[in-house]
Amino acid sequence: MIIRRRPALALLGMLAALSIFGVPPAHADETTPKEPPKVELVLDISGSMRARDIEGHSRISVLQQSFNEVLDALPAEAQVGIRVLGATYPGDVKAVGCKDTQQLVPIGPIDKLEAKTAVATLRPTGFTPVGLALRAAARDLGTGETTRRIVLITDGEDTCAPPDPCEVARELAAQGTHLVVDTLGLTLNDKVRRQLTCIASATGGTYTAVTSKTQLTNRINQLVDRAATTYTQTPAQVDGTEDCAGAPLLSPGAYTDREQFQEHRWYRVPVRDGQELRASVSVSLDRALNRDYGVLLRAVSKDGRELVRGTDAGSGRTDVLSTGLRWSAEQDAPDQTVCLVVSNSFSSPTATTAATPGMPLELTVGVVDSSPAPNGPDLGRGWGLLGLLALAGLVGGLLFGWLARWRVAIWREN
Repeated sequence: MIIRRRPALALLGMLAALSIFGVPPAHADETTPKEPPKVELVLDISGSMRARDIEGHSRISVLQQSFNEVLDALPAEAQVGIRVLGATYPGDVKAVGCKDTQQLVPIGPIDKLEAKTAVATLRPTGFTPVGLALRAAARDLGTGETTRRIVLITDGEDTCAPPDPCEVARELAAQGTHLVVDTLGLTLNDKVRRQLTCIASATGGTYTAVTSKTQLTNRINQLVDRAATTYTQTPAQVDGTEDCAGAPLLSPGAYTDREQFQEHRWYRVPVRDGQELRASVSVSLDRALNRDYGVLLRAVSKDGRELVRGTDAGSGRTDVLSTGLRWSAEQDAPDQTVCLVVSNSFSSPTATTAATPGMPLELTVGVVDSSPAPNGPDLGRGWGLLGLLALAGLVGGLLFGWLARWRVAIWREN
């Protein structure tokens, strides 16, 4: 929904900068929320933040500088809090270090000078209890009708599991409290990327890899310019169908539906050239079920071709209650409508367990500009790649033959 007061518009733009999703369903009710959206920034201050690998600067200094710019753009009435992890315990006792998370600034209108001073004095210290910090941040935000957001900024994996941060994200999503976690990774480490993507996808949030201060600043500014709205108080009611052809057409936003045991619910989302689809689904258990169950989210083309599956597909887990996916349209591809399919493997433990109405599910949909991937070596495609490999093989063969002849000649001389 659109907030009409100018200060609130600026606030929502900044808050949406900490997330990708922000455009409500076209049919959502135009009602005024009872409370403003709330955001908590969770900052990693663990020892690895000392690394000086971001344009010659330490990760912590880049975080602090960018944080100051974010604060400068916030209006005084912004409902923002700050929590840190790994910031106070310098020792080696893991049992102690893995409890090291504190709320630095309570959620509410923020004193910018005080917050800047508090963050500026932080020094990389200890362990990385991401899962524990996420749970604590959720408690800080509380519950309510409007969307709560956690923005996790970290450079590494959780070093304290359990609780596993991805499990915590699924747990929070399953509670149905409109909580979204967005993650920013200050490293291109593949394990970190997988963990942060899992956390974000489970709650309908986003993951962004950051490799420079300019990239971080530009990314935030881009989102501020684009975003001027937030979710409505409650997800819009929608009825999925048994196939794609007659499925409801969804705009970006939050939706609620019900799905019966072992059912497939279909929805459609328009995606244009150069855009990326981001979607997540979570199901609330409102009755007893068999222990082995799962939720699957897929993106499918109109001709039935599967484009991508949710992050938990093929993981072997049998207790998945929330999952997410992201898919980008190919460059210069025509605009298309993507079908989202929500499936489940729920089953009743007894004959008396009611199968109707179906299990309550919450679906979030976002369509944004495709995120640029980190630059890497480009070997070409198709015939170009084949020619390159053939040339490399020829050169390698000639070189090997020449060395073999040279060795034989030397051997004969000796």
